[in-house]
Amino acid sequence: MAHSQPSRRALPLILIRGFGGVGVEDERRIAYQGFNDGTVYPRKRGENYIYEGLILRFMKSDWQYRDATNIVGYYSGVVDVALDLPAILQGFDAQYFTGHRIVIDPAMALNLVTSKSDLCKTLWVFRYYDLDDRRFVAYGEALVRLISFIRDLASFKASDQPKPKVNILAHSMGGLLVREAIQVTYPQQNQQASDHINKIVTLGTPHQGIAFQFLQEWIKLDAQEELERFNPAFQRDEPAKTGRGKNKYKKNEAAFIYLKDHFPLERLLTVVGTNYRTYSVSIASWMNRLFSVTGEGGPAYNRSDGLVKQSSAQIPGAYRTFVHKCHGGHDSLVTSREAYEIATRFFFGNMRARLRLVEAKIQRGGDWFGKSEYFFGVSVKPRQVDFELFHQSPEAENCYGPFSKADLTDPLTDFTWADPPTRLIWEGFLDASKLGPDPDRGGIVDMVIRIDIYVGERDKYGVGFSDNVIFRKQYYLRAVLGDQLTLFRHTGEQFMQKEAQHGKYVSKEDDKTEVTASGWEFPVGGTGFTATLGLELDYIPEDGFGLPLRDRIAAAGPRGVEGKSAMPSPSSEATIPGA
Repeated sequence: MAHSQPSRRALPLILIRGFGGVGVEDERRIAYQGFNDGTVYPRKRGENYIYEGLILRFMKSDWQYRDATNIVGYYSGVVDVALDLPAILQGFDAQYFTGHRIVIDPAMALNLVTSKSDLCKTLWVFRYYDLDDRRFVAYGEALVRLISFIRDLASFKASDQPKPKVNILAHSMGGLLVREAIQVTYPQQNQQASDHINKIVTLGTPHQGIAFQFLQEWIKLDAQEELERFNPAFQRDEPAKTGRGKNKYKKNEAAFIYLKDHFPLERLLTVVGTNYRTYSVSIASWMNRLFSVTGEGGPAYNRSDGLVKQSSAQIPGAYRTFVHKCHGGHDSLVTSREAYEIATRFFFGNMRARLRLVEAKIQRGGDWFGKSEYFFGVSVKPRQVDFELFHQSPEAENCYGPFSKADLTDPLTDFTWADPPTRLIWEGFLDASKLGPDPDRGGIVDMVIRIDIYVGERDKYGVGFSDNVIFRKQYYLRAVLGDQLTLFRHTGEQFMQKEAQHGKYVSKEDDKTEVTASGWEFPVGGTGFTATLGLELDYIPEDGFGLPLRDRIAAAGPRGVEGKSAMPSPSSEATIPGA
């Protein structure tokens, strides 16, 4: 099945909040369902001290925010009223405004049509709880209807442009709702979701279910059909475990294993939370430890965001990143700046990076009395942003491992993408659109990311030492564009120091990385650990798929096309948030 091409242009953005529990009255009373909530970082200062929330952050960026929340109404029954629509709205399908349970307010629609705002830069909060119908089929139909109206509205405003798709940012159950639209609703309407939806970011969505689904039998919650979507057996389409025997079996199209048949997985990013300790619902954290799924090390670990297992928040084949935040609350996946920084780079970023573990060797440690387990982790932070785009640590319990071999070649049950031969340890997106020659750096165009590497050891049985740090060190990778793209590996911030004679920033020849067929390789290590890492960089055009950045430079020349730098430079792209 052929899919349309992805885009990193500005597109309408739909925000969808997660499961509200037994009752949804609290969600209904909150205008933006918590997407305006942020958090305070007490150990940071300046711009990094307060994060204002997703909606307010967009408003303070170059994004031209337009409040469109009030335009859509959701009702428990069909709204059938006679309307005398203004002439300017008569080109729209009349059922947008009447004869349906999800209807558009004509006054708000008229306001949007006649305004000068760019509808490709609008935020929409999908208030599906207002439907008062706790069924996924209703949610899917409502979302598809909203997407259709947004696209028609934007196309009406810019009739000379192709009808835009939408981007979606969904938290928790909101991600399951999006999959309902993609895997069930659109196919039932003989449509392909990728023609309507551009990219999706999910925050802590239990794509593969929640391990303690049987809790609903204890507390007898309402909305059983909603809760069934959290059942791991449902998501794996296991009829024997969901009461659908062989004689009654019918393929469950909503299972996560079938998403790849309906939507390109490279247009989905799953953000995985790891800080179960700060999740306020303590029983969920305790149950996640007690009922660990296969391959997660048993009760010695709690690899979760407090509610959703790290492995369950991912979909094989889709992008994933780790954030040390809990599932919900004042400092969570949905209220943290990390979510904003990661999502905007995925939606609008013009570079994709892949970091691979080429080879490794642990040269110390080993518990003679217990059972030693080795762990390897990285954290990634770009320059000028005091927040990580990818986080692994012993506290997060999400480092690659446990390994028993000193060369770290054991297969990884939960992290199969990091298995040999690919050994992909980080894949993420960057936005270099605002980079240009910097006078303070001698007119150099460059980009810097910090890599924090951790290697540790623990005794699984608690005999002898525990949580032994074998190696920990930070490195700075600096891509510099001159006559060609050169990658430097620094052990400190030497590149921030000026050379006395020339008065500009310099990089030593010894810090250059080795050029390979696919990118660059560089050594890391010290006492107790040595390794070789490989980095690949792709350039992502405004429309279409990525191209290795070195190939783009080779084709365009050192100054790019029409005198522009081959490294993405300031342009109209700078109006997109997420630098």
